[in-house]
Amino acid sequence: MEHIVFAHDLTKADRVVLETLATDYSDHLKAKEKGNPDSAYASASDTETTGTEETSTNNTNGAKGGVNKDAGGCQKASAARTEAAVTHLSSLNDPKSPSFEPSITNFFDLADLQSFQWLPPALLSAYQQWATSLIRVPTDILMITHLLIYFSTTVPSAFYLLFVRFSWPHAILHAILNGWYVGTYTLMMHQHIHMRGILTKDKWWTRAFDAVFPYVLDPLMGHTWNSYYYHHVKHHHVEGNGPDDLSSTIRYQRDDFSEFAKYVGRFYFLVWLDLPLYFARKGRYEQAAKAAFWEYGSYAMYVAMWNLAPGGGKAVFWTMVLPLMVLRVALMVGNWGQHAFVDDEEPESDYRSSVTLVDVASNRHCYNDGYHTSHHLNPMRHWREHPVAFLKGKETYAANNALVFHNIDYIMITVRLIMKDYMTLAKCMVPIGEFQMNMTLEERAAYLRRHTRKFTEEEIKVKFGKKAN
Repeated sequence: MEHIVFAHDLTKADRVVLETLATDYSDHLKAKEKGNPDSAYASASDTETTGTEETSTNNTNGAKGGVNKDAGGCQKASAARTEAAVTHLSSLNDPKSPSFEPSITNFFDLADLQSFQWLPPALLSAYQQWATSLIRVPTDILMITHLLIYFSTTVPSAFYLLFVRFSWPHAILHAILNGWYVGTYTLMMHQHIHMRGILTKDKWWTRAFDAVFPYVLDPLMGHTWNSYYYHHVKHHHVEGNGPDDLSSTIRYQRDDFSEFAKYVGRFYFLVWLDLPLYFARKGRYEQAAKAAFWEYGSYAMYVAMWNLAPGGGKAVFWTMVLPLMVLRVALMVGNWGQHAFVDDEEPESDYRSSVTLVDVASNRHCYNDGYHTSHHLNPMRHWREHPVAFLKGKETYAANNALVFHNIDYIMITVRLIMKDYMTLAKCMVPIGEFQMNMTLEERAAYLRRHTRKFTEEEIKVKFGKKAN
């Protein structure tokens, strides 16, 4: 318990989730100290492999992992606590509930905005009403907020650099500002590509704007046109980190820098070719042609702007090429962290090949991107529903020994892995289920280390069957 940290700017949902998990763990430890037979489980080393050697024996309760079905006292309290948390979080997402709270900005909750004396309540209410009329899902007012920010800062700034006058101080400030925006923008577009839009379909002009704005903003934020959609939706979610996934981590040792460099390098230099060829190999020739058209069309646009824009090559580099170069590294660093821990027993399981993060960077600023397992279980699930879905499925997560971390984001997971700093990762791990709750810190570190092992081609054939062909 001493390693669980509650960051002051956690979202309301994340705080509820982390409090629920922390209390479960605390109750388990207290019952175990008292010698309660319902909770005095066997040690982790007696129930499942935690290091590189496989030594599996039955625990004292006959359960291999997950939740002990005989642990009545703790489980009843946990079930009641979880049900109350689910009810509370569901009410925050329900426009018909008195407790409904839309997300207006990623930095402040609604209650924070209402407490600011400099912000007139009538103005806040009017903005909320106006934005609600434009957005597709009533919780998502912050998407309107972000679009207003991007079109009032990034777009005019880039236009000035490209078509009015280029200056080095302006270019550097523009790059810094966009670097700050890009994570939140990318995860807003993550919602856009899965939901096929974010604005209401009730007005013709919102439908038109919803379709057009990515073609303006994507190149300025480091995305080639439609590449995110084809790579992420039409490819990654089809393959699910399996052997045919171009961004799969299973063929790499996930705590080795040279392996990480090969992984990033392959995507960085060859995705323009690999993705169309992937679709062609699968017989999806139309998607192969579309992926190639939009990727190469983006490059052609860069070249045309380089030669025709008054700002010249310098302006194109700072407004489009540099963001592309940075984002493509960042995307692979993040994906490495999302899929670094893969259980060699069931690598096809979404529970055992991805992770859940309860952290500020991923969830407050990036649309609950930390709930990656939930996203893979249901790619169409709305971002505000991920914490609710996690709590509803908490027992299933535990039964599958799914991994949950807190106080760390995907980038820092990747950094800690490259450093082989498994003790820090173990401290960030939030134990769920009896198997994980009985681990010592050292056992957690060894358990995590085992999940980063490179798969051989023979293992891939056995574990993935037809998918490996």
